[in-house]
Amino acid sequence: MSLTREQALEMFRSDDLIGVGMEADAIRRRLHPDGIVSYIIDRNINYTNICTEYCSFCAFYAPVKGPGREKGYLLDFDTIYAKIAETVEMGGTGILMQGGINPDLKIDWFERLFSGIRERFPQVHLHCLSASEIIGIAEYSEITLEETIRRLKEAGLQSIPGGGAEILDDEVRSKVARLKCTTQDWLDVHRIAHKLGMRTTATMMFGVGETFEHRINHFKAIYDLQEETGGFTAFIPWTFQPKHTALGGRGWPEATAVEYLKTLAISRIFLSNFPNVQASWVTQGLKVCQMGLRFGGNDVGSVMLEENVVKAAGTSNCTTEEELRRIIRDAGFRPVQRDTLYRTYFLN
Repeated sequence: MSLTREQALEMFRSDDLIGVGMEADAIRRRLHPDGIVSYIIDRNINYTNICTEYCSFCAFYAPVKGPGREKGYLLDFDTIYAKIAETVEMGGTGILMQGGINPDLKIDWFERLFSGIRERFPQVHLHCLSASEIIGIAEYSEITLEETIRRLKEAGLQSIPGGGAEILDDEVRSKVARLKCTTQDWLDVHRIAHKLGMRTTATMMFGVGETFEHRINHFKAIYDLQEETGGFTAFIPWTFQPKHTALGGRGWPEATAVEYLKTLAISRIFLSNFPNVQASWVTQGLKVCQMGLRFGGNDVGSVMLEENVVKAAGTSNCTTEEELRRIIRDAGFRPVQRDTLYRTYFLN
């Protein structure tokens, strides 16, 4: 760990944004001295929006019953296969699949889905299901977390995204997502996945009323797990998007670009055992993402051929591979396409 809690807190409180950014950039240069910034072409398929958790920051979900249930959906397998086929045709190498916590979907549904995808698209990497979804599958299927993750892996799941982390501090989670899994639950899913030989990512959605100390608690939790397992490939922070959400309806202010860049930089300095930190264009836009490459980021994420959750909250940033490559080059780096596990096979 490059920072103590006290040093991290001092950085959050500092007005020296450029100084913090320069320190993060130095760590990025040490870890990635080749001047490469990576990106991936993949698709985010949201297979269902039916959810039991009713998070106050989410504008995507449809309740299991009651008002709003009519907007609920569940994609059939053929629709999912068609989306993957289109992704492959467009040069995509991975599928990020996430959805609501739908009590009708037990482990056998996911086993049939993943094995069907593997059979039809063996070249596509399946990076699917947040910790919350996996916990829901285990509970509704009445099996253990380890059995759930093992069976999903055997069916074709290859890695797990970091969704559902929000802020890994139960004081915050109880206020913004009281029905969602606890901090320990989230960590347990990733610990078990790492034990079973799967790689995962860690994320943080901030700007939901948490304190700087809460953010530092989040960093410390994932730093410690990475020290224990070494199973995280990357850290991806992004800001809460308040439009159309219950939390946003309380007059919640949107995090500024300065706040985003400072948090990105401090995460790069604190998480010295994480090989990659991603700068986000989805919530911040391309210009701030580009600046993030000088605040510790060494990856710009995905071209993202489809995304529905952030879009439901009123954010409509979009991009192309050509545009991502341009902003990387203009920031002084060499753009390289990667795969889901951050292997830069595509030195184009």
